[in-house]
Amino acid sequence: MSGKSPESKSSKSSAISFEALSSLDAPVSFWKGIPFGLQHVMAMFVANLAPIFLVAAAAKMSPAESAMVIQSGLLVAGLGTCLQLYGVWRIGSRLPMVTGISFTYVAAAIAIVSDKGYGAVVGAVLVGGLLEVVLGLTAQWWRRFVPPIVSAIVVTSIGFSLLSVGANSFGGGQGAADFGSWQNLTLGLISLVACLAFQLLMKGTAKQLSVLFGLVVGYVVAIFMGKVDFSGFQGLSVVSVPHVMPFKPEFDWGAIISFALLYVVSSVEVLGDTAALTKVGLNRQPTEKETAGAIAGDGLISSVSGLFGCLPLTSFAQNIGLVAMTKVVNRKVILSGGLILVLASFVPAVSEVFNSLPQAVLGGCTIMMFGNIILSGFQMISEAGYTQRNITITALSLTIGIGFTEVGTIFANFPALFQSIFASNCIAVSFVVAVVLNAVLPGEEHFLAAAAAADAPAQDGGDADRSGHAA
Repeated sequence: MSGKSPESKSSKSSAISFEALSSLDAPVSFWKGIPFGLQHVMAMFVANLAPIFLVAAAAKMSPAESAMVIQSGLLVAGLGTCLQLYGVWRIGSRLPMVTGISFTYVAAAIAIVSDKGYGAVVGAVLVGGLLEVVLGLTAQWWRRFVPPIVSAIVVTSIGFSLLSVGANSFGGGQGAADFGSWQNLTLGLISLVACLAFQLLMKGTAKQLSVLFGLVVGYVVAIFMGKVDFSGFQGLSVVSVPHVMPFKPEFDWGAIISFALLYVVSSVEVLGDTAALTKVGLNRQPTEKETAGAIAGDGLISSVSGLFGCLPLTSFAQNIGLVAMTKVVNRKVILSGGLILVLASFVPAVSEVFNSLPQAVLGGCTIMMFGNIILSGFQMISEAGYTQRNITITALSLTIGIGFTEVGTIFANFPALFQSIFASNCIAVSFVVAVVLNAVLPGEEHFLAAAAAADAPAQDGGDADRSGHAA
């Protein structure tokens, strides 16, 4: 027995207890926490870069420009995670929150890029981020105007708006000379099947890596098919510092207002994300300070992201799912993941590997992500409740938001600024319609009273018929 005791003590001292991992501020060795932090990075790594690939392709960036934006995306995701974990003043949630480039802005960014160029996107990111900081610091006054049903409609419309983006990538990328070729469709299908197979066959937290697995399989197949361009690796330096202001920002009012609406939408999403995170990880509701800090933190790091020529960030639902499965919420552990992202941003080879990824492979893996966003929206609608009032708000908001923007010429007689904001942005239209309907429609009791009144004559008539028949 005495011979086993030292070994037992040694194994206990080298391991991290579950109590420490599941505690927000328990003392944990930084080095021992790295594997758990790395797991958080792997869960969000691909989703963090996917929006950049899509917008860079739409902007027809050169390989060097695209790699530069990817490099910046890694940096700001790491910095944003550190900011949310520990905060500065009233900015930052001080919760185990991981940030990454948000899909919320992809559809609007692609529309702006095709019309006004990437500089207008950068300008909108910079200004909109400051707006979200203000929204975070004033959240206690405005959050009552955005009930759960409005948040649910926003998330659902985001998912629908991204379906065409995923389909374009699946075909090889919008404007590609070989768009829709059998090679591209085969690559997309192989990547999609690999994602599904991994998710079905693996167990536990490994399921979180299904998208990464699909990308690896698709990338390897693409190499054998001659679809990977390795020219970007030539003359690549070992270490490179991310560029500040690599693109000249342009401050276009249409782009700024369009993004400002989406920053409001993102703020609403963060309310839900923060509540979900504290519920599954800490078994409590978030405090006002935590939700306000989370929104303000997303806004500040988004403006910083604009300085590096990148897109806005938000808290990542993938990592909330990981917290739900593992219960790892220790801030020091997740800090190691944020620092890994920062270090990766200084290694150009990391950016170039993803930059050389064929669009069809990306489309095969991301199209399932977009479907999951829609389903998340449906779940949120269900949680908000299928009252007659909520059904009316949802039906009208999604019909007008998605239907009208599919036929953008319906706004032909509106001012140019209005068209630039709403004509092709179903998220903004759905959000505005939902907020207006929520403000003007009467309460559920009115809908119930109207339904009862409508039933009453029919019932009375039926009684009269029965009495007459009896006579």
